[in-house]
Amino acid sequence: MSAIIGRKVGMTQVFDENGAQIPVTVIEAGPCVVVQRKTVETDGYDAVQLGFLEQKPQRLSKASLGRFEKAGVTPRRILREFRCESGDGVKAGDEVKADAFKDVTYVDISGVTKGRGFQGVVKRYNFGGGRASHGGKSKLRSGGSIGMREWPGRVFKNKKMPGQMGNVNVTTQNIKVVQVREEDNVILVRGSVPGPNGGVVLVRKAIKKG
Repeated sequence: MSAIIGRKVGMTQVFDENGAQIPVTVIEAGPCVVVQRKTVETDGYDAVQLGFLEQKPQRLSKASLGRFEKAGVTPRRILREFRCESGDGVKAGDEVKADAFKDVTYVDISGVTKGRGFQGVVKRYNFGGGRASHGGKSKLRSGGSIGMREWPGRVFKNKKMPGQMGNVNVTTQNIKVVQVREEDNVILVRGSVPGPNGGVVLVRKAIKKG
């Protein structure tokens, strides 16, 4: 199993064998349980549904509770589905931990970025803004003209303008795995990971590398 649901703990630093400092992000990888195993025969494709973070039974519907009872696991708050290979031996009720990535070199990590609220073009798209002299003080952080000529006489879609910033799902690809600490059930990856500390992330084995 080369995918898991985790939680971003924060950033720290480790040192390699040469004493060089490496900035790393600590990810609490699971433990996750297999809630459902989908196969080509029953569902038309092969996939595994993982559950993460325990949930109180009274907060779930009877239909949802029946799914967990069928798998023989306690209720989970977060469910995510990952594609897998047929015949990999994974079945409902199995537990997935950080040791699943002990032989993985690169991973892809998905998370929801921090929400920044409604922002202007200077902060949202790094615009330079207008001039600060010769009557331009009312246009310091303006995006400038957005109009068109007589043809097409409209503003094209996807024009960079003020609006909601952040709070979108982002996948950072080919992040190097520095350490897998099985005793602590954490994965240390080099560099930054999208989302705030404590945010839920999806970790998958990278397609291009590792």
